[in-house]
Amino acid sequence: MSRFLDEMARASHLRVAAAREVLPPAALERRARATPPPPPLCLSPAGFDVIAEIKLRSPAAGVLGAASDDWLGRAASYARAGAAAVSVLTEPDRFDGSLQHLEAVAAVLRGSGVPAMRKDFLVDPYQVCEARAAGAGGVLIILRMLSPEQIVTLLDAAAQWQMFVLLEAFDAEDLALAAKLLQTRTAPAEPVLIGVNSRDLQTLEVVPERFAALAPLLPRGFAAVAESGVGDAAGAASMRRLGYRMALIGTALMVCDEPAQLLAEIFKASRTVPT
Repeated sequence: MSRFLDEMARASHLRVAAAREVLPPAALERRARATPPPPPLCLSPAGFDVIAEIKLRSPAAGVLGAASDDWLGRAASYARAGAAAVSVLTEPDRFDGSLQHLEAVAAVLRGSGVPAMRKDFLVDPYQVCEARAAGAGGVLIILRMLSPEQIVTLLDAAAQWQMFVLLEAFDAEDLALAAKLLQTRTAPAEPVLIGVNSRDLQTLEVVPERFAALAPLLPRGFAAVAESGVGDAAGAASMRRLGYRMALIGTALMVCDEPAQLLAEIFKASRTVPT
């Protein structure tokens, strides 16, 4: 595991311990059950989709937004423009996120048919339940920072709450592990997506060549998501040609004055690529 992921995992464990002291698991589960069910993740028959992201800071790019910005309006514009889901960073130390941000976005999306997704460094099923209680319909699970047993536990928790999962991989070893863990599982009510993150975990620089190198190794039968480094129409079209079914786009949308227009351009380019 990289030093960055190790730091994030240790901080995540501490946050879980603190949260359990405030709200015991049984009480959290009652809250989750009382929360209105989120909409299911629906992929477009046009063949390419975007998970659009709300994040106020990136360790690589710095400040992307402020708490006073209209990021809730930005999330609503993502949904109106056709995003399949809205990812919300909830990690507080390096990304300035919070569960309150997730809850607010999920509330804004209610009635749109677009689910929110919790993006964080999850290490415990308690955090999956937290996401569901906040109104999310999906969670990110980072393969590299967890043992196979921990991954299965988080997958089981997501299936229990009928939430979709984005399994994030960084290399061939991660993809092989994902394929091994998924091949014996019963298909859940909500889909499992396989993401390839092109960011180098040591330098935090984007390595775009990773998408092409890992495309042949993507597990069959799962929608593949290109993560990091896709920020315009040409990039999305390139991902579609490589066989990716979706892209997770954060920084480019957060710094764009017209995110709906950028999404329209991305859909126009990617959905007309011959397959």
